[in-house]
Amino acid sequence: VGEAGQLRLINSKVLLIGVGGLGSPAALYLAAAGVGTIGIVDADVVESSNLQRQIIHGEDQLGELKVNSAAASIRRLNSMVKVQSHATYLDESNALDILKGYDLVLDGSDNFKTRYLINDACVKLGIPNVHAAVYRFEGYVTTFGGADHAPCYRCIYPELPPPEMAPSCAEAGVLGVLPGVIGVLQAVEALKVLLNIGSNLKGKMLRFDA
Repeated sequence: VGEAGQLRLINSKVLLIGVGGLGSPAALYLAAAGVGTIGIVDADVVESSNLQRQIIHGEDQLGELKVNSAAASIRRLNSMVKVQSHATYLDESNALDILKGYDLVLDGSDNFKTRYLINDACVKLGIPNVHAAVYRFEGYVTTFGGADHAPCYRCIYPELPPPEMAPSCAEAGVLGVLPGVIGVLQAVEALKVLLNIGSNLKGKMLRFDA
């Protein structure tokens, strides 16, 4: 990475959609790596059932907005990071305004409607999207879009599946440690994209079976 790479990271702006199971480890490792600005979109509050996988939060933060809890943990780890909190749900009315100005988006959402919305906004704005999902014992990571016209989410899933075919983690369950593995892989992808080093997952999908 070197000094030039650290300077590039400190001038980078990354937006996390969700600071749950995936966003928690990703946020901590991006902050530790020295990403200068981390944005967080999440309207939920911390609940005790979150803590077996959402490691950025703790028992002393139960009932707090997740954006505030996550921001406190990030600042405790690296006080140089600027945190931009968006305590709202992403929807058609605010997606473009929230996403614009960021260099990279990490999609840690847990429902298909939000994934399509993130994808469409990233395509429109030309922002790379490091996407991940987890389900029970399985997870996957890939990188969509950006200026080089890499495949996007709709290339794989053209149409929104019916709700009964796409249960969320809350409904189907997930092995608590699995989002940690996948969220860290998202952070790895994010650093490679930001630094323009190595071979990333554009046009490919990494699937993990725990």
